[in-house]
Amino acid sequence: MEPIKIATAQFEHASGNKQQNLSTIESLTEKAAQAGAQVIAFHECSITGYAFARDLSYTALHDIAEFIPDGSSIKRLTAIAQQHQMVILAGLFEKDATGKIYKAYVCVEKDGLKAKFRKIHPFINPHITPGNEYVVFDLLGWKCGMLICYDNNIIENVRATALLGADIIFMPHVTMCTPSTRPGAGFVDPALWDNRHNDPTSLRIEFDGLKGRQWLMKWLPARAYDNGIYAIFSNAIGMDDDQLKNGCSMILDPFGDIIAECRTLDNDFVIANLTPEKLHNAGGYRYRKARKPELYKDIIGQPNVSEQKVVWLDK
Repeated sequence: MEPIKIATAQFEHASGNKQQNLSTIESLTEKAAQAGAQVIAFHECSITGYAFARDLSYTALHDIAEFIPDGSSIKRLTAIAQQHQMVILAGLFEKDATGKIYKAYVCVEKDGLKAKFRKIHPFINPHITPGNEYVVFDLLGWKCGMLICYDNNIIENVRATALLGADIIFMPHVTMCTPSTRPGAGFVDPALWDNRHNDPTSLRIEFDGLKGRQWLMKWLPARAYDNGIYAIFSNAIGMDDDQLKNGCSMILDPFGDIIAECRTLDNDFVIANLTPEKLHNAGGYRYRKARKPELYKDIIGQPNVSEQKVVWLDK
């Protein structure tokens, strides 16, 4: 297994404007390719936009969703991948022949669709059907998995994907800077974004505090560390409909250390060189080998005591 150079990106998407978002994806992909990346990962619903979908009717959501792999967005991503000899991961709404709608994340290479994952825990719109399977696929000699946003907060999803063989887990998000029962959480004033060029400090304080990055640091490094995997976190930045997002797209290694992170208050990407020896040297590799599933397989497999309604809090 050879080292692989992966880029994670952040950008301010346009709600419902797939052509504009795909143009931004193309621009960042071209720049990442010129910088030496082999793969670039974008955020959840990076093709379609995200928060605006909470107000869409079934018909409106179905209209913006696409068939995969036959939809126009996959064809456009394939053309971009061919032109720049890159692998691209991006998110959109999917529809199938039965009329069901899913939150999808795709991996596209120069020959077309490589892999597709459907979000297991969607909640932005009641018309979205949950996915029901994990996905692990080969990419340039590495085993990769995908989990979308809230899926990563359910620790069993990350462990299951790792146990299925994933060395790298792509974790696309649109998250942070939203109200929560968690102390310190809440919206960030959009006026700070509008004034970011004159006063970046005030915005950075909000983005890096408990509303944003400090919350992320409570759990994201643990997902990489406990499971001994590389975590590719991609997040939107800027206005997502009426909500401000803080970006900080990053790549973490199997030790739970951040090895690359976007720190600009703008569209951006960073590249990390992933090396295979960390997969076996990190503690998570040993922890997986030391498991005793006979002690807790029936406990972990128990149904939830009660179903709770999921509200849009931290993801």
